[in-house]
Amino acid sequence: MTVSTEPQTDPFALAKALSGQHLIDGQFVAAASGRAFDVVNPATGAVIGQAADGDAADVDRAVAAAARAQAEWKKMPARQRGKLVAQCGARLAEHVDELGKLIALETGKALRTESRVEASVLADMFVFFGGLGSELKGETVPFNPNMMTVTAREPVGVVGAIIPWNVPLLLMAMKIAPALVAGNTVVVKSAEEAPLTVLRVMQIMNEILPPGCANILSGFGPECGGPLVAHPKIAKVSFTGSVETGRIVARAAADRLIPATLELGGKSPMIIMGDADLDRAVEGAITGMRFTRQGQSCTASSRIYVHESVHDAFVEKVRARVDAMKMGDPLDEATDIGTIISPQQLEKVQGFVEAGKKAGATCITCSKMPEDAALSKGLFLQPVIFTDVSPDAAPAKEEVFGPVVCIFKFSDYEDVLAKANDSEYGLAATIWTSDLKTALDATHRLEAGFVQVNQNLVVQPNLSYGGVKSSGLGKEASLESMLEHFTHKKTIIFNMG
Repeated sequence: MTVSTEPQTDPFALAKALSGQHLIDGQFVAAASGRAFDVVNPATGAVIGQAADGDAADVDRAVAAAARAQAEWKKMPARQRGKLVAQCGARLAEHVDELGKLIALETGKALRTESRVEASVLADMFVFFGGLGSELKGETVPFNPNMMTVTAREPVGVVGAIIPWNVPLLLMAMKIAPALVAGNTVVVKSAEEAPLTVLRVMQIMNEILPPGCANILSGFGPECGGPLVAHPKIAKVSFTGSVETGRIVARAAADRLIPATLELGGKSPMIIMGDADLDRAVEGAITGMRFTRQGQSCTASSRIYVHESVHDAFVEKVRARVDAMKMGDPLDEATDIGTIISPQQLEKVQGFVEAGKKAGATCITCSKMPEDAALSKGLFLQPVIFTDVSPDAAPAKEEVFGPVVCIFKFSDYEDVLAKANDSEYGLAATIWTSDLKTALDATHRLEAGFVQVNQNLVVQPNLSYGGVKSSGLGKEASLESMLEHFTHKKTIIFNMG
């Protein structure tokens, strides 16, 4: 199979050209079983291509290729590995528009507001980690003056990476870029809903990297992901997905006594004090709730606590902003909001909306459904703002992973901190205030791994990212993640007496 690695302008043609393939040992190959499954455009319901249906036999081939490649890759000087990874980033930067269109096609995320941005950050993540090769250094230990004691950072081996569908490009880069620079090789299992763009990324990278360093499989969790985690030559697992699946991955890794990084769910609180810059907080809520991504984000600020003095004004401003957003064809530059990823996810989110209504919450529906007949089968859903909602109602407690936000009124600072922390999740949190003392106090007391004041930035290179409690284990996107999660430390003692 030959697919040009020059930037492509037609995402439909590219999706067909990439269909039915894994990428193993630098080559496109069909699934060992010969099976494939459909990839569907969620904006129209049309089949845009197929993905290879991987199983244990494909995992064996990919892991074997990665193990062969790692034997030589780890011998390469770390800065040289970093240069190659940075070259991958530079090459991917040339494909930003192409990758943005393809990811919009298969996930339904709007091109202008979401997909093109993700493709840009993907490239930046590889460039960032590529520059960290020289940081793979050890220490001199003052153990005994008659001995020389040092430590060294060494790669763990073959890394298995399992990625989700909501931001597959960014989350794949956060896993494989540090793993490769550290001297590991990788086998990625893509999400069954979004397998094509990440496959294209791997094809482009394999023009630069030695064969077998970066491999990717498509398939379903039990048949493909399970065998990957359980494979005896996988030395490390990095997983992003649901809490339920994360527990399965953690148990499998524990059975083999291998390390696992887990980035799981979230129910992120946003606290708006009475002295906050209200317009700034409104923009933070729009960004934080990821409305342009239909709320399909584990860091979505889906619990917003607003001081009673500004609550009503805040709700009205958020409603007006979301109402003005255009929902439509993800590939249209005028579109602000795209689709939900799948019929199953749409049904799940709709269930949360109905649960909120039954619990007596006030339901404010925003934006307008697309009028284009070509989108009549698309998985579009109007964003929902719940007010007067019980904190025990399902949409207030559980991760919806959809465009549903619960806005609560509060009067007491201590009480709102307790409510913000009353969750099994601890991924992200924000506090909005003009008072420095309040901001400092809240950042120390909010139970989350990623806390911000007066802003709601998405994940960026060089910002350590990861949660506490049921939101996961380990950090990503930083030097720390490369050193702590993709190397092990060896102690070496010289005694020449």
